Amino acid sequence: MKIGFIGLGIMGKPMALHLRNAGHALFVPERRSLTDEIRAAATVLPDATAIAREAEAIILMVPDTPDVEAVLFGPGGVEAGLSPGKLVIDMSSISPTATREFARRINARGCDYLDAPVSGGEVGAKQATLTIMVGGPPRAFERAKPLFEAMGKNITLVGEENGAGQTCKVANQIVVALTIEAVAEALTFAAKAGADPAKVRQALMGGLATSRILELHGERMIKRSFAPGFRIRLHQKDLNLALSAARDLGVALPNTASTQQLFSAVAAAGGADLDHSGLVRALEILANHKVAPDPA
Repeated sequence: MKIGFIGLGIMGKPMALHLRNAGHALFVPERRSLTDEIRAAATVLPDATAIAREAEAIILMVPDTPDVEAVLFGPGGVEAGLSPGKLVIDMSSISPTATREFARRINARGCDYLDAPVSGGEVGAKQATLTIMVGGPPRAFERAKPLFEAMGKNITLVGEENGAGQTCKVANQIVVALTIEAVAEALTFAAKAGADPAKVRQALMGGLATSRILELHGERMIKRSFAPGFRIRLHQKDLNLALSAARDLGVALPNTASTQQLFSAVAAAGGADLDHSGLVRALEILANHKVAPDPA
């Protein structure tokens, strides 16, 4: 299949290369930031309009709701290049409400639309083990499934209405954020009490408290390895989506709100671009004690 891919960042680049390695033709927009690897793997076109004219399916993997809107409907955007029968797949993590409006506008051009946000971070993108949460018509899902299978493992059509995938992703980000906070709180407590946090983590991984967050992010906290897989500012964006939707629904999310404040504290101290495991820094300030010393 001819695939247009827009958004070649930390996660988008390996995702696009997996599609190319699966035998699909890849089309990307011209950017000064394009690596030699991408230029060798893809046909580079001037803008998203040109990509939409050439590709059968157009995938977006950009940071936020305004970015998706600009790529789809702004100057040189996808919409202007669409013809009936094409498929637009947004794999970004954005507002479920905006997603439904974007889908309506793309459907009006005779094209299908899927919202298909992912979980698994940079590691999952590189290993093609992403969890993919999809909202949209089953016929479009079946058409896109071979593409999803090139990028991920746990692929679920969450609902037949657009926005269902984004709602699932918001729920995912609540669970991830609160689990990071729980791991950070536990390790800070253990370290302040005089226990070896590395050995505490090892012990906890053998019991009911085990999780991928404890495994991966707990290790980051202990090793002080906060180079981003998923930046704090992006997780803040996702929790803002959760809290905004919760207000509209009349749902209380008290722990989501408190965890967002901890992210905000780290961001205010200059850590917005740290990995989200860097949330531990806020708890360390409150405890006046670090889980582990920073590297010299």
